[in-house]
Amino acid sequence: MNSIDPELWGRLDQAQPVGGQLMARAGVPDLTERVLCAFDSQRHRHLLIPLTSDDSEFRDAQSRGLMVSTRELMVRGQPAAPFLDMECHDAGGYAVFDLIGSELAQELAQPGRQATDVLRRVLARWRRFWGQIPRTMLSRDALLGLFGELWFFHVWLRPHLSPVEAIQRWRGPFGSRHDFEWPGKSVEVKATTSTRGRIHRIHGIEQLQGPEQGELLFFSIRLREEGGASNTLPGLIALCRDTLDADPEALSRFETALAQAGYSPAHDEEYAKIRLRLVEEGLYRVTAGFPRVTIQSFSTGVPAGVEMLEYEINLNTYDHLSIAAAAEQARAYLR
Repeated sequence: MNSIDPELWGRLDQAQPVGGQLMARAGVPDLTERVLCAFDSQRHRHLLIPLTSDDSEFRDAQSRGLMVSTRELMVRGQPAAPFLDMECHDAGGYAVFDLIGSELAQELAQPGRQATDVLRRVLARWRRFWGQIPRTMLSRDALLGLFGELWFFHVWLRPHLSPVEAIQRWRGPFGSRHDFEWPGKSVEVKATTSTRGRIHRIHGIEQLQGPEQGELLFFSIRLREEGGASNTLPGLIALCRDTLDADPEALSRFETALAQAGYSPAHDEEYAKIRLRLVEEGLYRVTAGFPRVTIQSFSTGVPAGVEMLEYEINLNTYDHLSIAAAAEQARAYLR
């Protein structure tokens, strides 16, 4: 992805602007001239976007250390004109500020995009991560787990429901026992790259314990990491956003869930290097014949002193408990 050259800020700083001057250059000239990087006399960094007659003014001060305003600015040799000005006061956020600028350039390079709408959408997406970027990336297992949950949401659940109803069912990032929950049903999602088949690691004695009312389902997705594969975590997140874009409430909850799950777009470049091919997927009933360990597995209760139980299950011979091997087959069941 084309991005802002970090050395650009150093070159702008050497110009030493004074007073109310801003020294500006195109941030990603290979993509668009519509996003300018600028430096002021107080050494604050700015992203400037010129407005057209179709654009409206916009102001935002909800994010600490980040402020957006609409200003009249004069480019040398040209009359004053309105600009959107995003100013960063927090040096700890510079890396993320560059990522925001790069994303703005990507969107504004597409024909017909209005600056105010683009900035509002990009800012809303990044607000949850501003000032609280995780220091570490998701582990490989956590990335696969999040990919599996988003695949189930986007491919299996979302097409049959309204955006708000679908995203409300994704409860795992908020501490619920199962990844997806709604009245009458819960779904636990597991992803694996095992070459031996549908081998999944279960964490804890309650993970495959059914809900108090209703039934528990198990979604298994088997993936293979391959350099030529088309699926990535950032790509899947972008597809989810596209389907929710028309519903601000659903999109906002989706972004919050991603943040709660430990994801940050600041690491997308690294996440995109892990390319995944879908090998197989399937939805199962968790019944008395399903391989699992629960509290009921112990006649006298969990042995004293046992605090954590992890184990693996193998679903290779449990096709008789399968509800569907493709999303279309489960449409009526998941409504």
